[in-house]
Amino acid sequence: MNDIEFQNRLRVARAEKRISQGELAEMVGVSRQTISSIENNQFCPSAKLALLICIALDKKFEDLFFFDEQGD
Repeated sequence: MNDIEFQNRLRVARAEKRISQGELAEMVGVSRQTISSIENNQFCPSAKLALLICIALDKKFEDLFFFDEQGD
């Protein structure tokens, strides 16, 4: 059976822009802990939040978020 996991490249994109978790959180209206949880795949952002993050980091959705298929 295959599981599909929602993954992200948020940490890398932030590093490229030299933006801290706190700065990104402020830009999109959430807490730093929320950004941390997204980066660590502990929280799946809403479509609205994902798009706000894309805008803040000047990235396309597919550049930041993707599905990873895990085989069992």
